[in-house]
Amino acid sequence: MTGPTAPVPRSTEPDSTAGWAPTPALARAVLLAGLLLVAGVLLGRIDLVVLAAPFALGTAYALRRRPTALPQVWVTAGDDGPLVEGGAVAATVSVGNPDTVGYDLVVVRSRVSPWLRITRAGFAGAEPADGAAPPGVAPTGEPADGTGRSAADRPFVTSVPVAAVVDLELAGRALRWGRHPVGPAGARVAAAGGLLVSRSVIVEPEAVRVYPRTEPFEAVEAMPRAAGLVGAHHSRRPGEGGELAGVRIFAPGDRLRRIDWRVSLRARQLHVAATLSDRDAEVVVLLDVLAEAGRSGGVGGAASVLDTTVRATAAIAEHYLHRGDRVSLLEYGPGARRLRPAAGRRQYLTVLEWLLDVRAEASQHEPYDQVFGPQMLSSDALVVVLTPLLDERSAQMLARLARSGRFVVAVDTLPTDLAPPKDRGWAEVAYRLWRLDRDTMIGQLREHGVPVVRWAGAGSLDQVLRDVARLATAPRVGSR
Repeated sequence: MTGPTAPVPRSTEPDSTAGWAPTPALARAVLLAGLLLVAGVLLGRIDLVVLAAPFALGTAYALRRRPTALPQVWVTAGDDGPLVEGGAVAATVSVGNPDTVGYDLVVVRSRVSPWLRITRAGFAGAEPADGAAPPGVAPTGEPADGTGRSAADRPFVTSVPVAAVVDLELAGRALRWGRHPVGPAGARVAAAGGLLVSRSVIVEPEAVRVYPRTEPFEAVEAMPRAAGLVGAHHSRRPGEGGELAGVRIFAPGDRLRRIDWRVSLRARQLHVAATLSDRDAEVVVLLDVLAEAGRSGGVGGAASVLDTTVRATAAIAEHYLHRGDRVSLLEYGPGARRLRPAAGRRQYLTVLEWLLDVRAEASQHEPYDQVFGPQMLSSDALVVVLTPLLDERSAQMLARLARSGRFVVAVDTLPTDLAPPKDRGWAEVAYRLWRLDRDTMIGQLREHGVPVVRWAGAGSLDQVLRDVARLATAPRVGSR
């Protein structure tokens, strides 16, 4: 949009005449006028002097008002509310003219993350002639050159009047979660009739936050143990709750409102209705980020290990936070990032923000026990480990947690459609041996009491949670 400028949010360059340089057109005009004047004087030909006059006067007229200020450039992205994978993304690259001289030509170009598919790009208010699509953009919304590149991968040209701002609007679709940059963006200006050109003004990129898309996830209410006394889960322990556990003989301390008068009259002895307590739980979601596998196809495409891990974490956190439980996140990787346990909608928004920075990081060292050994996890927490089981250290970590008495559930995030290598020789045999070794590792984990299930959305953890809750309340061997 072109019009009077408001105060510019961020100035990229101060006023400076050092940022302007003559163009080859100015050199040619001066050279041609000088040669014609010298030749006219030496040869005594007035016609050559008359011929040089337009060049000299035109150059002087164009340079009568020289620009002194460089253009101002800034990027605005993602200010329309939370953006989820597959949603519409909009960004703006603005170019301002703080000078008293209009810019005859402005060339604007911006880089955009490949995960932001820009299908529409053009200056605000520019009307295409005869209903045609803007230059560089086909009527279908795809780049006109047919290469499949983003519509922003080209320079855009416009003019900027005095004390005005023009906006290059970029519109498209977000393909994948994460922080995706729009920029760096740059502009170069020609003024004084194209005789002067500014140096390029570059502005730093702005990040667009794209949150992971979560599928509806539901799980059974069974939890192994709870630290709180009040919550939404029906535990297997007697207490004050709404789930009927049976009828028993009245005992000192029982509330009178619990008396079952029908049974009491029939048995001629007071009986009370026993209930199961409702408790909240703490859920620790541990993300294995030691390795990445598979190729991400964005929303609607193939999912890599990180894609499955992040989307499953968001779904699990949303489910348990909605039920009033406390959720914390932890990374199994060199960074060992941690998100403290909390409940409520604010914690869910914090979880989504935390997930944007998940990255796969390989490490040859194992400093993890000092950072988050079993002693750092609550003994009553349910630990859900999202891991592709590509590293032997991941299996060792799961076994240590199980031996420490924690309630652990391992969720396999390795893509099912992971293709074997296509190289000739022993590659296929090595791949099959690796698969057999991985299956053996999973079998050993199950022998250690760590259930391993594949992530499949809603219902993935139902049977596992029932088994873990049943084991948590079962009498220990040798107990009285």
